[in-house]
Amino acid sequence: MPQTSDSNERPDYDQVLQKIADYVLTYNIDSEEAWTTARYCLMDSIGCGLLALRFPECSKHLGPLVEGTHVPDGARVPGTPFRLDPVKAAWDIGCIIRWLDYNDTWLAAEWGHPSDNLGAILAVADHLSRKRVSAGKRPLAVRDVLEAMIMAHEIQGVLALENSFNRVGLDHVVLVKVASTAVAARLMGASREQMLSALSHAWVDGQSLRTYRHAPNAGPRKSWAAGDASSRAVRLADIAMRGETGIPGVLTAPQWGFYDVLFSKTNKDQQLKPEDQRQFSLPQPFGSYVMENILFKISFPAEFHAQTAVEAALALHPEVKGRLADIERIVITTHESAIRIISKTGKLANPADRDHCLQYMTAVPLIFGKLEAEQYEDSFHEAHPIIDELRNKMEVVEDKRYSLEYLEPEKRSIANAIQVFFSDGSSTQPVAVEYPLGHRRRRDEGIPELVKKFETNLATRFSRQQCARILAVCEDQKALEAVPVHEFMDALAG
Repeated sequence: MPQTSDSNERPDYDQVLQKIADYVLTYNIDSEEAWTTARYCLMDSIGCGLLALRFPECSKHLGPLVEGTHVPDGARVPGTPFRLDPVKAAWDIGCIIRWLDYNDTWLAAEWGHPSDNLGAILAVADHLSRKRVSAGKRPLAVRDVLEAMIMAHEIQGVLALENSFNRVGLDHVVLVKVASTAVAARLMGASREQMLSALSHAWVDGQSLRTYRHAPNAGPRKSWAAGDASSRAVRLADIAMRGETGIPGVLTAPQWGFYDVLFSKTNKDQQLKPEDQRQFSLPQPFGSYVMENILFKISFPAEFHAQTAVEAALALHPEVKGRLADIERIVITTHESAIRIISKTGKLANPADRDHCLQYMTAVPLIFGKLEAEQYEDSFHEAHPIIDELRNKMEVVEDKRYSLEYLEPEKRSIANAIQVFFSDGSSTQPVAVEYPLGHRRRRDEGIPELVKKFETNLATRFSRQQCARILAVCEDQKALEAVPVHEFMDALAG
């Protein structure tokens, strides 16, 4: 007898949602390394945001949707005078942190930037802290921010370990939305049921396509996509806190769930074969692994898969700067992910296109001995045609070892090598860099440079005295953790 109705027996919440909810609501973070690294991550992310304010294409997006709007207990946007509702503040903070592609990175089966979640975290924590003070209650402290950061990093990073959203055409900001929803709901005081509802709405939401990150459509949306995702997360957490019913089978529901609709391969009649069905893999429990192993962009505002290529190019600059006209070809040896994401030929349309081009990010330091955000701008590119001349002489090849070690949990290398060949038959030695300065294996070398980067970025917005005060607090773990969030954000106001 044919089936003419669906069973309406409501399932339990999907196990992935339950694991995330239980982690966020019950886990005790006892890793001193994670707490310390979170502090450096907070410093670095704020510095990246302040630097981005120098670029009109970024700052034009900021501020209230309705000019002149007054928001009681509004959240601050660092480096600006704005006091916004937490939804728009999350958008603005996420936008400035991500704009220059200079904040932290996580690389696995999926890629991403877990400090993108700071848009939601800082906006919600600042608003709630002010609201508590207005009600005569104890404010939230920066320690609450660091805790939320560690958890958001972990959710985004563990989900990224073996689950490739890019291979089904989805952008990694889906993980920002999910992680930000979880920690925003936690800061708001969610119960387990409210947390599960919020998470289910994050997964059922429409998800961004990756097309704005790839040739030939790469553009500025990739710089505000995370702010958009973190903002949406705050809205969804708020909806759940108002008692909205969740969607328990959001991931696993046949035909209508996330796995079948967005995460599996389908044929023309939409019938899934068993080999085409995909579900999330969680290879390890949630803890503090991701924050402990996070990658910092210390030296260059460049897509992370190119960071070691830029280091290698800088090392070669003294040898090639006087022989640029004699270069016959340049060989870049790299890993599979770099080839898939940032290897491009042809015209580059805008700064966002250039900071995701392996060849461009290699050519500039070979020629000029540095790579700075301003060197992606149209005016700089147009003034130096030699950049494209060198790009046209580049050959990109994969080293299988680089590709394998990129995914090995104990290595997580991001290797590149460069060799330059000249028209007279001579060549440089190949220069290989397997671990960038921001890698965990180079923490002792990298952290002092990270602090210098923070100081430099602070100086783009604040007086010397104010920079000194901010830096002094940020370098003292206990002192920073104890600062009320709203006072910390007031100190960063422009």
